[in-house]
Amino acid sequence: MQTPLRALRIKQNLTLSKVAEAVQIDVGNLSRIERGAQKTSLEVAERLVAFFNGELTEMQILYPKKFSNYK
Repeated sequence: MQTPLRALRIKQNLTLSKVAEAVQIDVGNLSRIERGAQKTSLEVAERLVAFFNGELTEMQILYPKKFSNYK
């Protein structure tokens, strides 16, 4: 399964650690969010969108199953 968040992070050659540190969340939490195993708050979703300069949306983070590249 690949969520839009995970796909973008991999595309940009970023580590979980780098993204987690930048948005001030635990690496384990980010990993679970990326896999769709854990929901996140709107606040964290907004920080992720800002970190990725709007290349993905809060909706893609909060509801990854609604997007076609999530398998």
